[in-house]
Amino acid sequence: MRRLLRRILWAEDGSSTVEFVLMAPVFILIFVSAFEVGALMLRNVMLDRALDIAVRDVRLGLVGGADDEEYYDNLKERICDRALVVPNCMSELKLEMRRVHPVAMRLMPVDADCVDRAERGKPAREFTHGGDHELMILRACTLFDPFFPTGGLGSPIPRRSDGTYALVSVSSFVIEPS
Repeated sequence: MRRLLRRILWAEDGSSTVEFVLMAPVFILIFVSAFEVGALMLRNVMLDRALDIAVRDVRLGLVGGADDEEYYDNLKERICDRALVVPNCMSELKLEMRRVHPVAMRLMPVDADCVDRAERGKPAREFTHGGDHELMILRACTLFDPFFPTGGLGSPIPRRSDGTYALVSVSSFVIEPS
């Protein structure tokens, strides 16, 4: 009986299985984290790029509209056409644009005005397209659901109450004279 017990305790069969069981969750956590943060960064870069291209069009007077609402829709469509990896862009993107006086420098509120999924029809905080030589700030906010909401190192990224991430991109510009 002693010999059998000693042979079982000193056996090395299955030792690699124990190492795998201890290390596999760590590697899965790293993979999930890299995927989540990579998706977040890709969407953020694409939103920044789309906003920059749309701002160039605004500065040159290529975005038009009869009123602020039509102008808002045209600008939003231009951004969504270029932000290829932002899912449901037209319904999840919200824009905020305001004039800034160069001397008074009335700054925008810190918290971005994002879409409220419970109240889809809520208007933008402020959206006014300016005239020639006016300093403007444009802020775009879009929401997306995380791929792995509870796992990975992406879980500490700040989220809204509904569990979504908010991506915010800001650009300032001066409108060129016509």
